[in-house]
Amino acid sequence: MSYPCRGEHFYRFQEKESITMLSRKEATEKILAAKQKKKLTFEQIAATVGRHKVWVTAALLGQATMSAPEAEATVQLLGLGSEIAGALQEIPTKGSLDDAVPVDPLLYRFHEITQVYGTTIKALIHEMFGDGIMSAIDFELDIRKLPDPKGDRVVIT
Repeated sequence: MSYPCRGEHFYRFQEKESITMLSRKEATEKILAAKQKKKLTFEQIAATVGRHKVWVTAALLGQATMSAPEAEATVQLLGLGSEIAGALQEIPTKGSLDDAVPVDPLLYRFHEITQVYGTTIKALIHEMFGDGIMSAIDFELDIRKLPDPKGDRVVIT
């Protein structure tokens, strides 16, 4: 039987009471290998899961938690086992990048966004445009205010 638990590992209890651990990083490596082998895009996986491609990519890269049905749909599509489904349901340790943290509150929020979604954005850009880097000079950026009864929201595109 398999039981998801908090932390960075998924524990699987086998018949002989021995415990094997699959780290979230190991699960991500297996997920990405299966994705590549099956020639699937993050968007195709997201369509199967029924969620937005950015969120699904973040979950596959260990930055979001899938529900049991979402994890099951993912592993079934990728041809992976229940230990991967369990890992996808773990509460992740957010932040996938290491570096100095800005102290300005607004800049810290952008840092937090790149910590959580940086690898997701990178993977999606590479998948959509191929290997390379995005220009920090020649790209489009827009900031809008979205009225909301709970307080105006910032929209960055």
